[in-house]
Amino acid sequence: MAELSDFWLLVKDVWQNGVLGVDVGRAFSAAGILLVFIVIRKLFTRFVLARLNAMVAKTPTSMDDNAILTLENPIRFIPLVLGLFFAIQHLDLDGVYADIADNLVRSLIAFTIFWGFHAVIGPLSGFLNRLEKHFTSELVEWLIKALRITVVLIGAATILQIWGIQVAPIIAGAGLLGVAVALGAQDLFKNLIAGLLIIGEKRFHNGDWIRVEGVVEGTVETIGFRSTVIRRFDKAPVMVPNTNLSDTAVTNFTAMTHRRIFWKIGVTYSTSIEQLREIRDQIEHYILNTSDFASPKDVSTFVRIDSFNASSIDIMLYCFTLTTNWGEWLEVKEELALKVKRIVEQAGTSFAFPSQSVYVESIPSERPEIFVPPSETPSETPSEKPSATSTENKAD
Repeated sequence: MAELSDFWLLVKDVWQNGVLGVDVGRAFSAAGILLVFIVIRKLFTRFVLARLNAMVAKTPTSMDDNAILTLENPIRFIPLVLGLFFAIQHLDLDGVYADIADNLVRSLIAFTIFWGFHAVIGPLSGFLNRLEKHFTSELVEWLIKALRITVVLIGAATILQIWGIQVAPIIAGAGLLGVAVALGAQDLFKNLIAGLLIIGEKRFHNGDWIRVEGVVEGTVETIGFRSTVIRRFDKAPVMVPNTNLSDTAVTNFTAMTHRRIFWKIGVTYSTSIEQLREIRDQIEHYILNTSDFASPKDVSTFVRIDSFNASSIDIMLYCFTLTTNWGEWLEVKEELALKVKRIVEQAGTSFAFPSQSVYVESIPSERPEIFVPPSETPSETPSEKPSATSTENKAD
């Protein structure tokens, strides 16, 4: 019986000091507390969100409504932190374990707070979009990205500070490391500065159609920290370093106020002066009285007899359309081409095409006759055909 009593005392000792010096029963009850908070997490989130939605519903703006929706995940994390806190309090830890548990709870609280800040930045960016009156939309996007990075860095520094890790030496070491990295990453910083200059100068925006001389032509998708994504017209994306966009001539077709049509219309030399004037006046009348074309007060507009070409008399047509959309511009240009063809045909003349004339002053008197091979028709009989022998005799 003494052995059984010793065994029972051993069981009691393990039960009372089995888990980090904590009673096993107390550990199970702490786990139960945490489990209860996990179970009520969904109900807690619905209750808190309902209260917050009722509060923000009174405001006229929808910005705060969107902010509450993005806070759902951080709010769902709060019951876990609460459950862990009450479970640790129930365990009543001592010494170093108590310090570790306290730092863990503090870290989770800080993580939840900065997670909420990071989530709210997205919906509240609508407030920053009002700065587009003074800054470009790309610069506002950069500010939003920088704000999110700042929140992450501050949150990380706060958690490190909770665990007794000094942030100042890390920053100083990062500064020295940054100098070393900067020496080997000069191109990265050049592209970053070039991106800031592009946005500051408003050279182009997202969605603009641009052409970089000798590099690429297409539509701007995103202006990044290092490079800009330009999607070509064949839908292939091209990542262009920002330095190439700041140091190279860039044509922004989207910024055009009008779109040009510049033609040389060639008619034959048989066209009379009256016909030339009629063609010129009719084309000019069509351009001046059609709403698709810009007024000569705003842009240069010319319809003139321009030059005597090698095989044509050229009429220069120089005008601008009001639309800058490529598809609409093609439609206007097509209608103009059909009208020009109709005008030329109604004037009784025709378009010229490249030709070459050869003038021969005299024909040599002694020249060989052109050999015409005899034709064989079905009506000829074998007896009527000359034989090879007779032909050779005649040739002789």
